[in-house]
Amino acid sequence: MSIIKTVESIITNVINDLGYEVEHVQLLNSARPDLGQFQINEAMMLGKKNHKNPREVAEEIVLELEGNGIFTKLNIAGPGFINLSLSDSFLENSLNKMIDLKSNNIDYPTSKKIIIDYGGANIAKELHVGHLRSANIGEALKRLARLLGNEVIGDVHLGDWGLPMGLVMREIKEMHPDLVYFDDHYQGDYPTTSPVTEEELAVIYPRASQRKKEDEAYLKEAQEMTAKLQAGYKGYRALWRHIVNTSSNDIKKVYKDLNTEFDLWLGESDAHDSIPRIIEIFKEKKLTKKDDGALIVEVKDPTDKKEVPPILLIKSNGASGYQTTEIATIYNRVRDYNPDAIWYLTDTRQTLHFEQVFRACKKAEIVREDVSLEYLPFGTMNGPDGKPFKTRDGGVMSLKNLIQIVEEEAVKKINVDIVGEEKKQDTAHAIAISTIKYADLIPFRTTDYIFDPKKFSETEGKTATYLLYSTIRMKSLLTKAKAQNENILSYKKVFTASEREVILTLLQLPKILTKSYETRSLNEISEFLYRLTNSYNKFYTENKILTENDLDKKESWLFLSQVVYNTNIMLLDTLGLNIPEKM
Repeated sequence: MSIIKTVESIITNVINDLGYEVEHVQLLNSARPDLGQFQINEAMMLGKKNHKNPREVAEEIVLELEGNGIFTKLNIAGPGFINLSLSDSFLENSLNKMIDLKSNNIDYPTSKKIIIDYGGANIAKELHVGHLRSANIGEALKRLARLLGNEVIGDVHLGDWGLPMGLVMREIKEMHPDLVYFDDHYQGDYPTTSPVTEEELAVIYPRASQRKKEDEAYLKEAQEMTAKLQAGYKGYRALWRHIVNTSSNDIKKVYKDLNTEFDLWLGESDAHDSIPRIIEIFKEKKLTKKDDGALIVEVKDPTDKKEVPPILLIKSNGASGYQTTEIATIYNRVRDYNPDAIWYLTDTRQTLHFEQVFRACKKAEIVREDVSLEYLPFGTMNGPDGKPFKTRDGGVMSLKNLIQIVEEEAVKKINVDIVGEEKKQDTAHAIAISTIKYADLIPFRTTDYIFDPKKFSETEGKTATYLLYSTIRMKSLLTKAKAQNENILSYKKVFTASEREVILTLLQLPKILTKSYETRSLNEISEFLYRLTNSYNKFYTENKILTENDLDKKESWLFLSQVVYNTNIMLLDTLGLNIPEKM
C-alpha cells in the first residue's frame, strides 16, 4: 500500500472508530493551501447521514487526529471542511521509503492478463502521422499496465488481408501484367524476391486508392482479387507474401524508431483459418440470416437510440467481411491466451465497428461474460494550422517526414561543445522522438490537439526537451556527488519550503498512476512529470547542493535528488521516452 493510501486508511479507521461508517476517506489537495496541504470532506456526508451538524462531526474527527504525530495544522473551515498538513517528520520518513518506489509509492490493482491491440498499420500503406497516436498511446498504456503488475501482451494487428491488399495487387498487375502471379496456368515455383520495393509500395496504394474512386471496373477486379487471395489462389498468395515482407521491414524500422515494441506481429490474415469456425458458431446459435446474397448477424438492441447495423459475416461475393476477421481474431486470442481483457486503440471513427463486433462476440458467447472488451478511441493530431498534417504537395505526411522535421528543430537546441559533433545528429534524433511522443501524450486520449514542431521543441514549458534536460542534469549532479564520495544514504530533515513541496508532489504519484490506468490515458502522468520536474528545478536553483557545508543538508538534498531522478526515469520509460546521455 502506498504512503498516501496508508494515511487515508488511518483517517478512515479513526472515523469508523468514532462510530461513523465510511468506506474510504479521500485525501484531497486543499482548496485553501493557506489552511493546510490537504482537506477531507467526509464530515459533510456523515453529518447529513447521521442527522448531525457536519461541523460537530468534523470537530470529533479533528480531536482524534490531533493525537497522531502524522498530522499538523488541523483546522475546520466553513460548515465542516477539515484542513490538515502532514508533519515534517512524517514527510522525512516517507521520502526515505520512496527510495524503493515500486514497493512503497505505487498502489497495485488486481492483476489481469490484458491483450492490447494497437499500432494497426496497414501493410498496403506507408506509416503516416495518422498511425502515430495508436503507437504512442498503446505502447505507454502497455508499459503502465505492466508497471502496475498486470501481464500484458501487445499485438500490432497488421492490416494485411482486406481490400487494400487487393488494390495493391491490382495496381502491381497494371504495372507488370506479365508477372507469373497473374498467370492462371503457371505451374512452377514463384520468385523468391519481391517484384516491388519499399519505395514503390509507398506510392502504389495511394494511386490505387484514388483510381478505385474513378474506375468501377478497376475496383471490382480488386475486390475479386481480394476474394481469390482469401480463398487461397496460389499466385496471389505468393505475391501477397512479398508485399507483406517488404512492407513489414519498413514498418518495423519506424516502430522501433518510435520506441514501440510488440510481443505479437500478427495480422488479420492470421485469423483467416478460424473464420469457418466463427460462421459455425453463429449458425449453431441461429444468429445468422441471408440478406441479398450476404450472410449477416443482427446486433441491434431494443434500447438503442441510434441504428446499429448488422455484422456482415460473408459478402455476396464470398469474401469474409472486415468484422468477421475481427471476431475471428478475438476468438483466437481467447483460445490462445485466455485474457481477462482486450483493449483496442484506434481513432474515433471506429466506434460503431467495435460496438457491433463486441456485441456479436458476447451474443455468440465467443468470449466469456467476464472478459472485458474495451474500445479506447483517440482524437487526431493536427498541424500548426489546425488541419491534419500534410506534405507541401498536399499529401498525407509520413511518420519519417514528421520525425525529420522535428529533428531539424532539435538540432538547434543541442550544445555541440557538450554533446560532440559526432553525436549531434543521433542526439537530435532521440530528442525528436521523445518530443513527438510527449506532445502526443499530454492531451487526454480523446482530445484533438495541435502539434507545433517549433513549440514542442522548446527547452522550457511542457516539452520533452525540458524534461530530458532536467533529468540529465539530475544524473550529472548525482554522478559528481558519487565521484566525490558524498553520502546519499538517507534523508535527514526538511530544511526548505521548496523541498517540502517536492516531497508532497512525490506523494501524489500513486494516485496519478491509478487514475491514468483507470481512464486509459497518459495525460495525468505527462502533467505530473512536468509538475514534479518543475518543483524540483525550483528547489535546485534555490540551493547550492554540492557546495553546501552542512553535511546533513547536503546528504538530504542529494537523497531527494536521487528519489526524483528515479521517479523521472520510471515515468519517462513508462511513456516510452528515451533519455540521451547529454544534450
